[in-house]
Amino acid sequence: MADTAITVEGARKKYGDKPALDGLDLTVARGAVHSVLGPNGAGKTTLVRILSTLLRPDAGRIEVAGHDVVTEAYDVRLRIGLLGQHAAVDEELSGYQNLEMFGRLYHLGTRHARVRAGELLERFGLADTGRKAVKQYSGGMRRRLDLAASLITEPEVLFLDEPTTGLDPRGRAEVWASVRSLAGGGTTVLLTTQYLEEADQLADRISVVDRGRVVADGTADALKALTGGDRIDVVLRDAGHLGAAVAVLPVPKDDVTVDTDRRLLSAPVTDRMAALSGVVRALEEAGIEAEDIALRRPTLDEVFLHVTADRVKEAA
Repeated sequence: MADTAITVEGARKKYGDKPALDGLDLTVARGAVHSVLGPNGAGKTTLVRILSTLLRPDAGRIEVAGHDVVTEAYDVRLRIGLLGQHAAVDEELSGYQNLEMFGRLYHLGTRHARVRAGELLERFGLADTGRKAVKQYSGGMRRRLDLAASLITEPEVLFLDEPTTGLDPRGRAEVWASVRSLAGGGTTVLLTTQYLEEADQLADRISVVDRGRVVADGTADALKALTGGDRIDVVLRDAGHLGAAVAVLPVPKDDVTVDTDRRLLSAPVTDRMAALSGVVRALEEAGIEAEDIALRRPTLDEVFLHVTADRVKEAA
């Protein structure tokens, strides 16, 4: 379909007897930033390797930019870019020399490769440092250079496989800004990550993957709604009153989570204002002093724990 950049139906891949992908289905809209979210071992990297034609699936129908990854692998490669988990640039060369080299490898020609290298250094805020050796770059600068290299041929679809792994907060923010810029230019981005905040910040749509399958899919807000809507957090002045507070709060007792170290109680609520006034009144009547009470949306961490609860139960 013209409005679909990636289609995956029933993708399967085994390593020995262990399934990495177990009937995974995925659809990515053209021009969107779509995040595949999951822990280590969920199948994220295997999916990216199959989508980028580096690995053949055992079964399933998989298309990227309108071409089958198995029977039309060459056509797929002409239309994609890939940023893996590990840096692909040469640390002894300058940023400019790296990009020029990638351009030559893609048969752009000497002049075109040089022009393209200059354009990308400017686009990713590396023009001032483009003549320095990459070994002098910070972690965030290296990843931005990696990202620039993956865009040498202006791909229709870009795969980012855990692009901020190992970066400090500043480096992650730099990469996030670059991804937002790409999305604004119309590039379709498939982002795999185990950072829930990263998916929340960048993605138009999120697919939660567990044991080689998509177990939840939707916008960040839609996924957060799976946990029961809003939550109320209560921080008590005295951790010794946590048990008594759970007993008197007008919320379902089975849904209350307790964090003793932070003196925190958290529970889902349906009617925000009624729940807030009810909690305040119940604590006052019980003589329990609260330090803070707040209403909030659930986090993606809570969503992930909710939708993967079956796996936790099986392991137990």
